[in-house]
Amino acid sequence: MALFRKKDDEKDKKTEREKVEERREEVLARGRRFKYPLQYAKHKVVTLTIVISILAIAAAGTFVYVMLYKVQTTDDLLYRVTQILPYSVAEVDGEKVRYSDYLLIYKSSITPIEKQGMLENSEDVNSMQNYYKREALTTAEDYTYALKLAKELNIKVSDEDVDKAVENHRKAGGVERSEETFSRILQDNFGLSLSEYRRMIYLTLVSQKVSEQIDELSKLVSAEVDAEVKNGKSLSDISKSLGEKVEFEETGGLIDKMNIDGGRSTVALSLEKGETSERFVSTSGDGFYYVTLIDKTESTVNYVSLHIRFTELKNRLEKIRKEGKIVERITLEEKKEENAPQEEN
Repeated sequence: MALFRKKDDEKDKKTEREKVEERREEVLARGRRFKYPLQYAKHKVVTLTIVISILAIAAAGTFVYVMLYKVQTTDDLLYRVTQILPYSVAEVDGEKVRYSDYLLIYKSSITPIEKQGMLENSEDVNSMQNYYKREALTTAEDYTYALKLAKELNIKVSDEDVDKAVENHRKAGGVERSEETFSRILQDNFGLSLSEYRRMIYLTLVSQKVSEQIDELSKLVSAEVDAEVKNGKSLSDISKSLGEKVEFEETGGLIDKMNIDGGRSTVALSLEKGETSERFVSTSGDGFYYVTLIDKTESTVNYVSLHIRFTELKNRLEKIRKEGKIVERITLEEKKEENAPQEEN
């Protein structure tokens, strides 16, 4: 009897398992009716999201394109976009000119004019703005060509070079300025952050190094000047003998040691009366200088100088412009000197 009960129990258990399996299948079957429509819905949502994202990116790209290349805005927001995305404003001999460099140079030029209220008082604001835009674009093209030559000639400007130049500017005229103070001066006067200013310095140093390396004529002239200086000749007499190869200049009296003059005041202050400096490169990178100290005080200096201009880079730029190797993606009026701000005497 016990044997029959055991078999009956096993039969009952098996039947119960079958019932559970049947119940499970029923539940799963009902679930499948919702599973596949949900998968389809998810797929549709993902597809729509991708399509909307693509359309949004295309719309944003079109907006940026129109604002940069048609409207030619100089708005800060669009400027920030060009710092992130590699938009180009022109090409110089196959090298792309960064739109951000163009706007950076324009910003540094127009901000002081705006600060002085010259645009508010100007009868032709657009003409003045166009003047500085044209000047900024030409300068950006010049810098880009220098960058191209630097790559070809393996000329490098390191972070240390930039640091040194910024440090010299920060301590210009013998005045010690903190980094915070210097940054505030840059922002207040030129609308530039320190990182933007470093970019400006970098471009200037590249142009300066390229000009110095490729300008064989200026090196030959400076060798003549070196020889004459060693023979005891004055810069005035040397300028007379070399004629148009050099430019002679004198301050005519004591001037402020913080005078912006390509670094001549700083070098002159390091000399003794009657002493002539060795050749040095202008801080603007436009040539070699020699200076002779006439007199100095703690805050002023009087000197004469000899300038040997770099011309090779300028000549090459003029050549590629004539050959049509500079292609601009925006249309600007040519510079009109009457729209430039008048310098005070």
